[in-house]
Amino acid sequence: MPVYIIDKPLNFTSHDVVAKTRKLLKTRAVGHAGTLDPLATGVLVVLTEEATKLSPFLIESDKHYLAWVTFGVGTPTLDAEGPISATADASHITKEMIEDKLPRFLELKEQLPPQYSAIKKAGVKGYEAARKGESLDLPPRPAGYHKIELLEFKGSRYDISTTFGLTPDGIWKTKARGISFNLPPLLQDGSTALFYLTVKAGTYIRAFARDLGEAFGVPAHLSGLVRTRAGKSDLERAIRLEDIPNQPGLSMTDVLPYPLMTLSDEEVLRVRNGQRLTLQFESRAGLVTPSNDLVAVVENINGKMNFLRVWQ
Repeated sequence: MPVYIIDKPLNFTSHDVVAKTRKLLKTRAVGHAGTLDPLATGVLVVLTEEATKLSPFLIESDKHYLAWVTFGVGTPTLDAEGPISATADASHITKEMIEDKLPRFLELKEQLPPQYSAIKKAGVKGYEAARKGESLDLPPRPAGYHKIELLEFKGSRYDISTTFGLTPDGIWKTKARGISFNLPPLLQDGSTALFYLTVKAGTYIRAFARDLGEAFGVPAHLSGLVRTRAGKSDLERAIRLEDIPNQPGLSMTDVLPYPLMTLSDEEVLRVRNGQRLTLQFESRAGLVTPSNDLVAVVENINGKMNFLRVWQ
């Protein structure tokens, strides 16, 4: 039941990655743990066989991103897919002005989603309506920013650093030597800010770009996005999609975002028979066999164990 951390290629949808994985592994039992836009690259967790049942637990994990926001250029999709729908002079924006706006985002509990999204209303997806020139009245959704750090701000995206490395505390930042990320072609150059963000699941970085531009009275769009981490899955461990057949993959316990508790053989049998155990843990935990195979994901509700998923 291997799990693969894929560095999603540019211009691939998450569904494209799943479809390609099915062909490579010759199995239909493939899913993913959190959609990544076609023009974004980076961490996409691909689940196979019994590991597909992990998806609900991984999707809710926090996400980490490197995001390039270009000011003065707006698009309907809020990213570099285009076409350009609005332009404005953004030369008045400074690094200090941007840093002054960031604390307000950390206080937000909701976010207005992009029209180009998979969110449904009356059975119609936002992007389906948008492609017809229509718009849905999408209500604000729960969202949240844990951390927003402005790494660089330049008058052109071409002047932003292009090489990155992992710091000792697990954060990707610009470095003189490192790896380069594949960004979409520019629709139109302009003043660009590079951010490192940690956000709650369901937070749209495209909407962050839109809202930051609106704070300065100009259009803005997301001209590049790299997901560097999703839960416990870091870009450093990611592999290329085409290398899946030659990789053993990870175990379910490698990516589960909860503490693990090792059971005895007798306790494993009891859990698989639906019997609750008396264990001390906070919120949620993964129960594993002595050989570290995942048996169950459980939740603590008023001091009692509740089974969320059991693997036989």
